[in-house]
Amino acid sequence: MKRLILMLTVAIVATTLQTANAQVSLNINIGAQPNWGPRGYDYVEYYYMPDIRTYYHVPSRRYVYYEGSRWVHRTSLPRAYRGYDLHRGRKVVINESRPYLRHNVYQTRYVERYRHDNGKHKGWHKEKGHKGRDRGRH
Repeated sequence: MKRLILMLTVAIVATTLQTANAQVSLNINIGAQPNWGPRGYDYVEYYYMPDIRTYYHVPSRRYVYYEGSRWVHRTSLPRAYRGYDLHRGRKVVINESRPYLRHNVYQTRYVERYRHDNGKHKGWHKEKGHKGRDRGRH
């Protein structure tokens, strides 16, 4: 009888610990976020930069943009956008897995909304070579 009570007690304690463990699990990447990113977020999966139609994956520290006929992951921006000011440009926090696969949604929501400003975005300077290419309709 004592053995049965002991086994039940151990089972209850183990179950309680597993439940408590699951409830305490947090997803935090504060230290991994770049200094040019928006402040005040405990966790960020992606930044979307609508001015240049590029995503930045915070955990891997890679830019994701459309090149040729596919989305690529690179450690730097493409040559055409290297003059882009990451500190001043618009950024949208997206906590979704692979948002670039739904790029049409984000382009409609964040790029086309700002067409009225004629490309005069805070982070982009035309003298740096922006040719206004539309890569985002893929």
